[in-house]
Amino acid sequence: MSRIAATFSRLQVSGTTALIPFMTAGHPHPDHTVALMHGMVAAGANLLELGVPFSDPMADGPVIQRANELALEFHVTLDDVLSMVQQFRQQDATTPVILMGYLNPIEVMGYERFAAAAAAAGVDGVITVDLPPEEGVPLLDALQPYAIDTIYLIAPTTNPARIAKIAAVASGFIYYVSMKGITGAGGLDFAAVEAAITGLRQQTTLPLGVGFGIKSGTTAAAMAAFADAVVVGSALVEKLMQGWESSATEESLLALAQSFIRELRAAMDGQL
Repeated sequence: MSRIAATFSRLQVSGTTALIPFMTAGHPHPDHTVALMHGMVAAGANLLELGVPFSDPMADGPVIQRANELALEFHVTLDDVLSMVQQFRQQDATTPVILMGYLNPIEVMGYERFAAAAAAAGVDGVITVDLPPEEGVPLLDALQPYAIDTIYLIAPTTNPARIAKIAAVASGFIYYVSMKGITGAGGLDFAAVEAAITGLRQQTTLPLGVGFGIKSGTTAAAMAAFADAVVVGSALVEKLMQGWESSATEESLLALAQSFIRELRAAMDGQL
């Protein structure tokens, strides 16, 4: 059983919704990424989503766009991101790590080389935002021998036929985009998201995660009431960015991240 499947299975038994924080690898500084990953797990994160810096992150809002730019100023590459995962694995052999990004860096590296390197580093899943299932077979074929999950996004505008197509090739979990728009935007309609998740459960047995626009313990708890996982990205990245701009040390950045993760975890568990 994969780390992703094992984690969701364990959480299902305990009745717990997974918390998946997103951070851009190399932001706010490459030297801090691995420590932040460990710190978020210690604070209550169940899976980690690590963004691969890219110059044109089209699905992301201004906060994560800026985080990508800053990471690229440090010349963080896909090889560097895999090295960070490998360092993380030296102390944590169980927490799933998912890479989220865009196709270009993978194409540059080459599908076979990427798949082998990702497996060696300890990557569990890949979200390639701009790779539709119709064009994803070569990457899927490269990842499958290493049992690396391919995680797809489904949007509010995705029609039933396309949902079925995505569900047929997805593994690990399905990531439902909670609204029309980019990461970090507002205007969540919880009833509409719940209805969409209910409908998706008729088409797949995979766990269903919800992300985009989740900014606080309140919104995370509302999503946790019906989703299998809650993904929080822009709100965390913004806190790290603000901390870095305030000349924060690694210790203070870690404390900042952990405080936010603990707040989310407590709200999702009904402890606030």
